[in-house]
Amino acid sequence: MIRFDGRDAGRVATRTRRDDALWEEDVYEVFLTPEDPPTRYYEFEVNPLGAVFDARIDSPRLRRPTICVDVLWDCPGFGARVRTFPGRWSARLTIPLAPLAPGGVPQRWRANFFRVDRNAPDELSAWSPVGLPVDFHRADRFGTLILD
Repeated sequence: MIRFDGRDAGRVATRTRRDDALWEEDVYEVFLTPEDPPTRYYEFEVNPLGAVFDARIDSPRLRRPTICVDVLWDCPGFGARVRTFPGRWSARLTIPLAPLAPGGVPQRWRANFFRVDRNAPDELSAWSPVGLPVDFHRADRFGTLILD
């Protein structure tokens, strides 16, 4: 389970369907993989309206020009709960790890966590910096998580 909490002076969210282009509006995003190097990773998103997005991404060279995004892939058990408050919103994403690691769930994962806030001007935040120009699909910049 992953939780986000963020201030938000003006929400930008209209999309309500699963696997819509949520990243074009306000969104929290999680990128996860048990692979190192992260040539295949998984993307999970939720917006303030509770719409979710999940995809499996193959990135043979760890950069955007070579990625192949499979939006038809759905992670079994993935879900999100959103709460909105004046001036902020929070989300709890439930991401089962077993479907991402068919050979067994390892202790070490590569990951990144992002927030997109489209209230002018755009604010793009990352747990592990991705450099400039901003591109969240820099798998070579994912951080490392150790699960206990």
